[in-house]
Amino acid sequence: MAKQSNKIIFITGGVVSSLGKGICTASLGALLSAHGLKISILKMDPYLNVDPGTMSPFQHGEVFVTSDGAETDLDLGNYERFTGVKMYRENNLTTGQVYSTVIANERRGDYLGATVQVIPHITDEIISRIKKNASSVDVLLVEVGGTVGDIESLPFLEAIRQISLDPEIGFQNTCYVHLTLVPHLHAADEVKTKPTQHSLSTLRSIGIQADFVICRSEKTIDDSNLKKIAMFSNLNPSSVISIGYYQTIYEIPLALQQQNLNRAVLNRLNLPQTVCKIDPWIDLVKRTKKVKNSIATIYLIGKYIDNGSAYLSLIEALKHAGLVTETNVNIESIDSESITNVEMLSFLHNKKNIGIVIPGGFGIRGIIGKKLAISHARINHIPILGICLGLQLMLIESLQSNGIIPDATSTEFDQSTTSPVVSLISEWKTEHGIKKQTFNSDKGSSMRLGSYKCRLKSGSKIHDIYQQDIISERHRHRYEVNPFYEKEISQSGLMITGRDVDNNLIEVIESVNHPWFVGVQFHPEFQSNPFTGNAIFNNFIKTIAQS
Repeated sequence: MAKQSNKIIFITGGVVSSLGKGICTASLGALLSAHGLKISILKMDPYLNVDPGTMSPFQHGEVFVTSDGAETDLDLGNYERFTGVKMYRENNLTTGQVYSTVIANERRGDYLGATVQVIPHITDEIISRIKKNASSVDVLLVEVGGTVGDIESLPFLEAIRQISLDPEIGFQNTCYVHLTLVPHLHAADEVKTKPTQHSLSTLRSIGIQADFVICRSEKTIDDSNLKKIAMFSNLNPSSVISIGYYQTIYEIPLALQQQNLNRAVLNRLNLPQTVCKIDPWIDLVKRTKKVKNSIATIYLIGKYIDNGSAYLSLIEALKHAGLVTETNVNIESIDSESITNVEMLSFLHNKKNIGIVIPGGFGIRGIIGKKLAISHARINHIPILGICLGLQLMLIESLQSNGIIPDATSTEFDQSTTSPVVSLISEWKTEHGIKKQTFNSDKGSSMRLGSYKCRLKSGSKIHDIYQQDIISERHRHRYEVNPFYEKEISQSGLMITGRDVDNNLIEVIESVNHPWFVGVQFHPEFQSNPFTGNAIFNNFIKTIAQS
């Protein structure tokens, strides 16, 4: 008899990528949570990388870090922001992980000499991971990365087809949602359903019949076209959902709820038709559209700005702070490589309500531009927030500009430096009470990842912001501030106001003579959400709006 707790919704995509499958998955998860159901979400990515940790931000976008230290797809950030449910390592599954496990099993002799094949060994491993994720929740949503028809996705699609036949799950406990594009041809002023028909036909050829179709179009899809899609999908017209393009992504849950997708899914999975407590989302959308009296312009000085999703969580966190503080936040992205001298920042002179953010990153490229922006903010008392690499550059710039250590740098930029104020722990000359770490210099395993506790200095700005003695934020970095130079740091006009609880590592710095000059080694953007924001961004935006 099928276990009633194992309700699984599979979300696939068709026609083109980047339709917002992750947002739709997160939105449906938010609605089911609003019904009082315990949910979780699994993202299955078809690439052969074990995780996106070593992938270029230009190609993959942001790497989202979970509290348990997993480097995952950026969609997991959307899942957390929309549902309030924490994601973990097991919430992101890649082809690389599946094949690594199966090959390790084969080498160990677990398959008793059998020929190892995609079916059943790869698909069985995928099914096993899905069932494990589903075992502890009321409903598991599974987003299948890629587009139906991609060769890379076929093992995942075959696995989710088999799930409905699994005696522990069964057809009655599975639901398939297909997101597709219905393009609008401007020359003919028509929406075209044929690509969607072909996508659904491809899905059926694999053996999967969609229960619901979500159609994205830049123009409203009329009833006749929705009925046509339903007919070619073997569905009732009520099972075809239309969503357009909205002012904010936080309108998507309401758009799905207004077309009763949540209740139709509950019915399909034989779940109780409980009250959907949607009021927080209604209030949130009202706040996004409310006319705001305050304004804050943020100059984001980064090196990955050519990919709009490279700083996704950071940009969302700044927007969240705008919602919380009722401030209209305007974000201007500037390529740090384009800043080669201080005169190029003259456009910031005499501007009000502005701030600068120096985000994280890796490598020496674009460092000069970031340091020039930091110097300009320090001299002209412009509010500035440095995150991860941003903190390290704020420290290096202050030591250099004040003449304390003219050649201060990081071993990430110059391995032969005699002034490594930022370096790997393994490169430090003294222990300084730091416990032995398990980090090494291999790219894939030398990172400090996940949530760490930080003790804040009483009376500091950062303590005033968080109103807590100890906070927990997420990290993703390889290099640390070298405590060998603590005396010089204090002489440069900076204070160390946050330290790692377990290892005393330097986590927060502030300027003594600046209204808002804060650098943090952690990534506070990973724990921001549209309802409450994050304390440091809320304070940053509020300060700028009032300046």
